[in-house]
Parts: sequence; structure tokens; C-alpha cells
Amino acid sequence: MEDLSSAVQLHRREGNILVRTSRPSDAYTIARYFQDNRQFLEPWEPKRDEDFYKVDSWAGKLVKLEELHRLGLAYYCLIFDADTNQMQGTISFSNLVRFPFHSCNLGYSLAESAQGKGTMRKALSMALPYMFDVQKMHRIAASYMPHNLRSEAVLTAMGFEREGYAKDYLLINGQWQDHVLTALHNPDWESS
Repeated sequence: MEDLSSAVQLHRREGNILVRTSRPSDAYTIARYFQDNRQFLEPWEPKRDEDFYKVDSWAGKLVKLEELHRLGLAYYCLIFDADTNQMQGTISFSNLVRFPFHSCNLGYSLAESAQGKGTMRKALSMALPYMFDVQKMHRIAASYMPHNLRSEAVLTAMGFEREGYAKDYLLINGQWQDHVLTALHNPDWESS
């Protein structure tokens, strides 16, 4: 595995999958990804306004995200097919809390064209160790809607364990949706 990661940047490649933190120069690529997958992702994400799909909007967001990366408060990562340089999805680690919790939340999306190929599992197998080994997280929480069987399968394959069920947990596509709550714990956690 090629690993060019640092304390403020995730950058790992294995085979034809590259996972790296976003940069301000990614505004066009990200806007295009969400434009191309708008209808496919709509049932699984919050309702988006038109600005969400614009390059200028992403340019502003990415400057703020880069600052969050530097501060160690969040990591917004992109998944690429390394052979074609086409963006395949996103992985986000948000709500990072250090001592004494050492925890964060995981979110992700995957292009319709990348479904069913093991892309998200490969990408998470690179991103999760970064959060445990470099960012020293003890716990990574993730949730999914009960009818999202693909998300359930990905999280189960990655070792996430069910911790509970939350009614009306997140506002998804304009409707409050129940979610299954899961978490992955770092069995080798040590304080830095």
C-alpha cells in the first residue's frame, strides 16, 4: 500500500483505489460528482439546496474543510479510481472529540457507477486505520437507515457492531428517518 499520509492528511492507495483528504482545488471534481449522482444519492442524504451542486459553493466549503483538517477536527476524504482519476465517493470523519472520548462519526457516499464492486470496503479499509493509528481515535460511530442493506453490509464487513436504534434520528431527504447505531472500537488504542 502506498501511504503518503500525515497528521493532517490522509493519502493512501491500494490497487486502483486512492483515498485522500480533499483540497480546495477539488471543487470542480466534487461538484461534478454530486451533480452526476444527484438522483441516486437523494434518498440517502439530507435535502440539498441548489448551491450544494455548484463549484463556487464547494470552493468555499473546501477552504473551511482544509482548516478543519489542519486543526484535527474533521476529515473530508475523496475516493478515486486511481487508473482513471474519476471520483467514486466520499468518506467523512466528523465531530472529532479528543480526550477523554477519542471518538468521531463516520459518513460516506458512493457513486452509482461504483456500486457492488467492493469500492467502499476497500476505501474504508484504508481510511479507518488512519483514524485509529494516526488520529488516535478509540471509537468510530456510524449509523444507517434500517432499509439501507448495502450500508449495513459494508459496516458489518468492516467490523462495526450494533449499539442501538434511534427513532427519527436524521433528517434525510426532507423526512425524519430512524437509524441503526453502530460503532467500531480500536482494540489497540494507546494514548499518544
